[in-house]
Amino acid sequence: MIHPKSLLHIEGAAVLVAAYIFYQQAHDSWLWFALLFLAPDFSMLGYLAGKKAGAVFYNLGHTYAAPFLLLLVLWLSGQTSYAWLALIWLAHIGFDRMLGYGLKYETAFKDTHLQRV
Repeated sequence: MIHPKSLLHIEGAAVLVAAYIFYQQAHDSWLWFALLFLAPDFSMLGYLAGKKAGAVFYNLGHTYAAPFLLLLVLWLSGQTSYAWLALIWLAHIGFDRMLGYGLKYETAFKDTHLQRV
């Protein structure tokens, strides 16, 4: 049997690869991909306001729901030409999950839903 933690790593890799493929198919700029790939990590700055605020901001920047919500808003507003932003965001989150970084608990930065980092 595959350990659930391993499945979460595989799931992250699958999201990363899928986002990469969709981005490639859209023929968008790889320069923007490289420049914005780590942008969601700026959400860690929330920790400057304390553990609780830090966990909230980090989790908002690192939950799959946020870029999917962005995709939905873009689609409903007819602005699908900006979908590349959500694909980069999804790729980043997938990469983090593949490496074992998860959503944060308020107790400490190292306490995640995947493990203690």
